[in-house]
Amino acid sequence: MKKGRGRTSRIRRRKLSRSSESRGVNESCKPEFIELKKWLKDRKFEDPNLIPARFPGTGRGLMSKTSLREGQVIISLPASCLLTTDTVIRSYLGAYIAKWQPPPSPLLALCTFLVAEKHAGTRSPWKPYLDILPKAYALPVCLEPKVVNLFPRPLKAKAREQRTRVQELFTSSRDFFSSLQPLFSEAVESIFSYSALLWAWCTVNTRSVYMKLRRRQCFSAEPDTCALAPYLDLLNHSPNVQVKAAFNEETRCYEIRAASSCRRHEEVFICYGPHDNQRLLLEYGFVSTRNPHACVYVSEDILVKYLPSTDKQMNKKISILKDHDFIENLTFGWDGPSWRLLTALKLLCLQAEEYTCWKKVLLGEIISDANEKTSLDIAQKICHYFIEESNAMLQKVSHMKDEEVALVNQLTLVETLWAEELKILQASAELLSNSQAASR
Repeated sequence: MKKGRGRTSRIRRRKLSRSSESRGVNESCKPEFIELKKWLKDRKFEDPNLIPARFPGTGRGLMSKTSLREGQVIISLPASCLLTTDTVIRSYLGAYIAKWQPPPSPLLALCTFLVAEKHAGTRSPWKPYLDILPKAYALPVCLEPKVVNLFPRPLKAKAREQRTRVQELFTSSRDFFSSLQPLFSEAVESIFSYSALLWAWCTVNTRSVYMKLRRRQCFSAEPDTCALAPYLDLLNHSPNVQVKAAFNEETRCYEIRAASSCRRHEEVFICYGPHDNQRLLLEYGFVSTRNPHACVYVSEDILVKYLPSTDKQMNKKISILKDHDFIENLTFGWDGPSWRLLTALKLLCLQAEEYTCWKKVLLGEIISDANEKTSLDIAQKICHYFIEESNAMLQKVSHMKDEEVALVNQLTLVETLWAEELKILQASAELLSNSQAASR
């Protein structure tokens, strides 16, 4: 038998193939990471556990050098490496922030520092960190309006609010930026442009860790809880992992502790929180496939879409749902319609003679077999409506990808979101169909 043709060889090749699908390509020898490593070492940080790597599916992340055990501290980043409002106040910006009225927000202080340091280029002591930050982001505020228009309705509304929020921050900060003119030879308008502020805003909002700082009078009353953590922020998100992350006051380090073991040369993840895909896209600019927290939101107009228009008590029922906080966060998930959605539908499906039982519905009591059946029927109709909508949107996005080549990356992001929502709806439809069959 020729070498490499036997059963043992085939098994070995399959194992190598499977591992290569998830194994990252070491990037620690790239110039930007060599410089970052030197910069971190000067600040008393060296990492024996992880190395920068590029992975299929997740892109740039951190890979384990050795096997990691449960409970092990995998990163312990000294306070000297963290970029916080304390960093900003100690810098050349401190005096300008201290005298500005009304006091700027901690967020604006961090954004201003990032823009100023990026403009400083090679003169910035933070250059090694700035060089590894993304040049652009995929948050809704950065996407083309025609792409945002393809979002599901709830996300579309939040995306527009996000854009308005950033635009208002820029407009309201112009006078503050003008006060910094003595620090620069160029006009501040060219340095603190909208695009520069947007980049900084996205950097803080997508890459900062939670760290509560003491209240300073020179800042507005908004919470000062953001810290940029160089190197640590290379860790990607997975909804299926648990880690403990916090600033250790005793060691004066921001620590990441593994809650589960990890094999050598695997990507190490953290969990940004139990977020659904719409929130992940809104706050971080990506969609997580097979996300156990993913769901499809049902808005008020869709909730009542298949209910009889002749119901004279409908407005009262809607008011009850609003008064008891049952009109929002109504969803379909991997395990079917949520309890909140079914409860809202049961209340809306009450017959005139059952209307006085609405409190029992909110407490989870069964009113009648007819009410149970009708609410499940309506849930199934809503689910099928969303399935049709998802299929139509996926077709529309597919056509746009052919026509709008420059937007293909943005459109692929939207396509992934709709595809994941379609899978959830199909799972929900099957569960609803099985429930109805069992009740017959």
